[in-house]
Amino acid sequence: MNPTRRTVLIAAGAAGLTAALPGIAGAAPRAGAATPPYASYWYPDSLPAGSPGPGITWRSLKTWRAAADPDLACNAASVPLAARFTPTPANPTARSGQARVQALVSFGPTSSNPSQGSAAADFYALTHWAYLDELVFWGGSAGEGLILAPNAPVVDAAHRHGVPVLGNVFLPPVAYGGQLRWTRDLVQKDAAGHYPLAAQLVAVAAAYGFDGWFVNAETGGGNTALGQAMLGFVKELKTLAAARGQRVTWYDAMTVNGTVSWQGALDSQNQAFFQAADDMFVDFRWSAGTLASSGTKAQQLGRSRYELWAGVDVESNGSGTSVDWDALVPATEPHITSIGFYRPEWTRNHLPADRRAPEDFHAADDRFWTGRSLDPSRPDATDPWRAPAVSVADRSTVSATPFASVFNTGHGLRWYEDGVATAEEPWNHLGLQDRLPSRRWAVHTAGQRPAVSFDFADAWRGGSSVLVEGELDEPAILDLYATRLPVGVETVVELTHRAESGGVDVELAVAIAEPGSAGSTPPYTYLPVNTINTWQTSTVRLTGLSGTVHALGVRLTAPDGGLVRWRLGGLAVHDTAAGPAAPSGLRITAASGGDLRFAWNAAPGPVRHYELHRLLPDGTRRFLGGTCQRAWFAAGLQPAPGETAARFELRTVGELYNTSPPVSVTHPW
Repeated sequence: MNPTRRTVLIAAGAAGLTAALPGIAGAAPRAGAATPPYASYWYPDSLPAGSPGPGITWRSLKTWRAAADPDLACNAASVPLAARFTPTPANPTARSGQARVQALVSFGPTSSNPSQGSAAADFYALTHWAYLDELVFWGGSAGEGLILAPNAPVVDAAHRHGVPVLGNVFLPPVAYGGQLRWTRDLVQKDAAGHYPLAAQLVAVAAAYGFDGWFVNAETGGGNTALGQAMLGFVKELKTLAAARGQRVTWYDAMTVNGTVSWQGALDSQNQAFFQAADDMFVDFRWSAGTLASSGTKAQQLGRSRYELWAGVDVESNGSGTSVDWDALVPATEPHITSIGFYRPEWTRNHLPADRRAPEDFHAADDRFWTGRSLDPSRPDATDPWRAPAVSVADRSTVSATPFASVFNTGHGLRWYEDGVATAEEPWNHLGLQDRLPSRRWAVHTAGQRPAVSFDFADAWRGGSSVLVEGELDEPAILDLYATRLPVGVETVVELTHRAESGGVDVELAVAIAEPGSAGSTPPYTYLPVNTINTWQTSTVRLTGLSGTVHALGVRLTAPDGGLVRWRLGGLAVHDTAAGPAAPSGLRITAASGGDLRFAWNAAPGPVRHYELHRLLPDGTRRFLGGTCQRAWFAAGLQPAPGETAARFELRTVGELYNTSPPVSVTHPW
């Protein structure tokens, strides 16, 4: 069954309570209504008959211009695509250079998908980026729009982990509202014989800061002429995209004769499209035989067999899905093709509404990506679900200092700063997510293995921390990060942590070489760290070590045994800790009662993100939001008792979570 048959009627959802704002150039006056912006979506050219439904805006991609895009400032990603490296695999069956993983994910509805997060912790906060090679921002419907640009938080989080993100071009089946004229609109030529919408797609991706397009043509009724026009379009799209460092993935649906016929293989019906694109998603109809022949055919064409993503539909059953894994990623032979997961956000969506707390989601998500053992260094060989961690080597982007993480997953029940909640409301904003540990959770111990998880009941900064809990009858070593960090004479590692119960001795684990074999413990040197039952930051000098740090972790020992609860709130590696420069030009560009649009000018120098606070009359600061962009939308603000004007402060946050001096603006009530 093709993936669009369950997604073409994605409904418009409720607007988020926090998002970013359009238009930040210049000192714009306060004019117009303060309305939240949303992720962008378009039709190729002509629009449907009638009028759009509530909350839906019909737009033509052909008429889009970056200079006239009112929401470009809040939809454009700011984090560049990070380079990745592959450490020694966490287990002997995880391989590098073979199967890769693509995921087709719907993070929200096509319309009314907030540009910069919302006031809810219930969100698909994808964190297992280490196993992904390509993310497709899935969605589209005949009644809303067919071409989706990924929103900035998703792209920023993916880029921090080295994962490219593709927008989606969706031409739906006729049974789900598809019209062949939209296919013809997409592949129309200009007087010079070029495809103007191919150039538009590339321009959108460049302006919005994402990495290319997934082309999914499923509208039936075409002929050979239309098939050849589509082929010409894809060729030109790839040529233009490659010149801008972008990618094109083709979905196995339309064939070279213009009809729609899902092959479940690479064959003569879709070979030309595969050769025109960077890679191809093979429809779910594959078998062991068709995958084997497809891989062979790809190699005969001078291409890698791993440029084929074999579709695995997990929308309904997630990690309970029955898959012929030996046809894809056999344990004792070279992998056959790559894996294309369709809708892994099942890990959130299948949970009952009253069990969608962040902890419930991450438990299901860890099960999906890591496997039943919940430890990639010791996979469960009897697990019928062959999780990516079992077959695919993880990657890391932690290769330069300064580096820091407060283990922020991109959503939470409240917002913390220095261990204190400065906002009590739940939230999500994937762009604020840290570079997170890739091996969750690899624990080396001769005794009972403690439980390790992201926890949302307390945090040092952001919304989450790492909680280790269990009976430590033997020392337990927790791998945190695979790294390539140079060690200098001034290099220090900072741990922010607390012991909640039980006596525990803490040591920083530092490895300056790779482990001797896949799955073995890195050759750590252990450096003592003091611990108490309140948040503290311990600074450890790497005295006596030189070269490159290949792995960082902690070793926990309970001298008296018994139950231990220990929480890790932050980790940082640096030589110096210079603070970031402040932004400038903070202004309110539109206001409607308590709904305000903010904009500012970028701070010079490195910026991790910006944080906006409200300064209350009693002197306390209330967190309103954080963003990697230079704009913010705040909704539903109310004056405090006796307050005639609200005061707001904006700070730059650096890579080490140090902050700049504030800039401020006031708003009269």
